[in-house]
Amino acid sequence: MTGVRTVLAMRTREGCEQRFEAEWLSAAEQIRMLDGCLRQDLVRDAEDPRSYLIISDWADRERLDAFGRSEQRDRLLRVVRELRESAQRHTYQVLHVLRSEPEESR
Repeated sequence: MTGVRTVLAMRTREGCEQRFEAEWLSAAEQIRMLDGCLRQDLVRDAEDPRSYLIISDWADRERLDAFGRSEQRDRLLRVVRELRESAQRHTYQVLHVLRSEPEESR
């Protein structure tokens, strides 16, 4: 498999967790329709309910970077950025994906 995966670690401001999740979901619904966006996940730390990972898969770096520079991105994620206390992003090249077999074939 080729493609890129971004992992964005975010910590929300205290008391903003539910609104953060709702705002992310609203933005993600629109982002998923963009050319090159393959998947998006929002996961929360099991030990720290203010810490999240936003994981997104893109077909290639060019389309990810184009979205990253777009006014659309700024508009869609403005409120999400306002609700966070900190953020750190990393981008990875996807080399291999191995999926588990469905239960019925085991």
